[in-house]
Amino acid sequence: MVDCSKKQERHYQSVRINGTTVERADSFRYLGVHISQGLSWSRHTNSLAKKARQRLYHLRHLRDFRLPSKVLRNFFTCNIESILKGNITVWFGNSTKQDRQALQRVVRSAERIIYTKLPDLQTIYYKQCQTKARRIVKDPTHTNNRLFSLLRSGKSFCSLKTNTERLKRSFFLQAIRALNQAN
Repeated sequence: MVDCSKKQERHYQSVRINGTTVERADSFRYLGVHISQGLSWSRHTNSLAKKARQRLYHLRHLRDFRLPSKVLRNFFTCNIESILKGNITVWFGNSTKQDRQALQRVVRSAERIIYTKLPDLQTIYYKQCQTKARRIVKDPTHTNNRLFSLLRSGKSFCSLKTNTERLKRSFFLQAIRALNQAN
């Protein structure tokens, strides 16, 4: 059960399937993404940062072997950046500032190791949103194509009115902004 309300903790009836009570967990991992009960992405970003920092060890050793910076950057892209941008459109928009900074510190550490400027995570997130949104718009069979079609007004897309900060930072609104800025 996912409950994002800020009210007091609610008591839910236990779920039973075929007479067996389903155990309740605070979080679980699904397709490589840690999803918590309140949709906080801290556990997920902490695990990503830890995994990426472990790969920095290998990057340092490659630098010590005096490999060219192009090879080091390629290693970063394939082994560290790929971890950081996995499912980024799902979690990055609603992650906390502290979580984003922790992940960005990994990128900055890699920059110091490679002696090369690397793209920041906000830029990567923005490009991923744009790419995914373009795919959805081009594919009429995609379940969310209809949402983008309804919001199209001429060359640009209309933005939805939202009441919550969580929805403002969601993939769909970020994707609409990215598509409008690209046009």
